[in-house]
Amino acid sequence: MLETLKEEVFKANLALTKYELVTFTWGNVSGIDREKGLVVIKPSGVEYSEMTSHDMVVVDFEGQVLEGNFKPSSDTATHIALYQSFPEIGGVVHTHSTCATSWAQAGRPIPSFGTTQADYFYGEIPCTRKMTREEINGNYELETGKVIIETFRKKALDPIQVPGVLVHSHAPFAWGKSPKDAIHNAVVLEEVAEMAWRTLTINPRTSPMEQVLLDRHYLRKHGENAYYGQGEKGSGIR
Repeated sequence: MLETLKEEVFKANLALTKYELVTFTWGNVSGIDREKGLVVIKPSGVEYSEMTSHDMVVVDFEGQVLEGNFKPSSDTATHIALYQSFPEIGGVVHTHSTCATSWAQAGRPIPSFGTTQADYFYGEIPCTRKMTREEINGNYELETGKVIIETFRKKALDPIQVPGVLVHSHAPFAWGKSPKDAIHNAVVLEEVAEMAWRTLTINPRTSPMEQVLLDRHYLRKHGENAYYGQGEKGSGIR
């Protein structure tokens, strides 16, 4: 079942270690088959070096396991909530990468200080509010998804334009049009988190970049008349 998607999700999970986004098993990647309404995700607590594509777990939107010999990631309910609310995404990544997690623990969004971030995120990378005692003691992983969704709705953010978030006191989630694209955005999120930290270390009074420069860099890659890269005009391919 979903062998091609399993292979994509498997390779994306291996990329977590390749790009040094995880320690031990502190991260997971999933992908979705929109036509079938099924999600493929990493098994819980299994070492990346010990996995194969056949170990990926297939679940439905209720989180029920349809195929797989292992339990799915403990974060499965968060992934499903994001897929249900963000219909254009095709892959989700969760890590505890050092710098992005540090911003999450501080409860601070990552300001858009420069063009590296602007090439991928149309503005700051938001941080959610703190979760309530009831949310934490309830269906925690589902409530984590809900607080992410709430953040995007309250701030009127487009999850395609801002493909990542920091969960307060927790860690980052990133997403994309595919598992591979989601990994790409997770790598960028960690890189710009470190750049922002270093920027504020050098000059604590640094202000976010000018809107005109943010627009120029984001839209030249992703706008209607995007021209960056080798794709056709307007494709936004980077």
